[in-house]
Amino acid sequence: MRYFGAIPKKPGSRSMPKSTVKARGKTAAKFSDSAVSNGRKSAAKKAAAPARKSARTAAAPASTTRKAKIVVRDSGIHGRGVYAAREIRAGERIIEYRGEVISWKEADRRPPSDPDDPSHTFFFSLSDGKRVIDGSIGGNSSRWINHSCAPNCETTETESGRVYVEALRDIHAGEELVYDYCLIIDEKITKKLKKQYRCLCGAPDCRGTMLAKKK
Repeated sequence: MRYFGAIPKKPGSRSMPKSTVKARGKTAAKFSDSAVSNGRKSAAKKAAAPARKSARTAAAPASTTRKAKIVVRDSGIHGRGVYAAREIRAGERIIEYRGEVISWKEADRRPPSDPDDPSHTFFFSLSDGKRVIDGSIGGNSSRWINHSCAPNCETTETESGRVYVEALRDIHAGEELVYDYCLIIDEKITKKLKKQYRCLCGAPDCRGTMLAKKK
């Protein structure tokens, strides 16, 4: 299966767009080590992270501080996770999703990040539908951010195709950073698929899957 990632909204839009997961060939999804229930790394995550278009200029750098904002450690959701190392304010730009920018054609050619799990990659598709950020090459801690049905973060994309993770609300030191993968797949949603993309976020309103709600 081939998975497409974020479908950002136009600049200035605040609604969270859906990520798309298209079935075809091998998996080409950007999935972090997050949410698959069987202990494997997710192949659908950063099928990926929903991103909206940012009204900020492409040149805007990620905010910096002397004290580290985040730390990577074991997650109660799955595998590795990213945690706030200090208080983070709502709207604050936390980290850029970095990696090598490639075409989908090149993404399809690349081997999986985990040979034991062919569906696992760190791909994050951009809104033009033609390019992908491969977080496994030149990437950073952002690729370990897990999914949750009750997100405290969202992703935004600048006009130049740079993707940032930003806080949806105030986040306390020690909290895990999460956003809603909101995956969309172009085939009939079955119990098997829901199980494949099972969510383990533990939120009170957890929908039980990383797949997006049907409209």
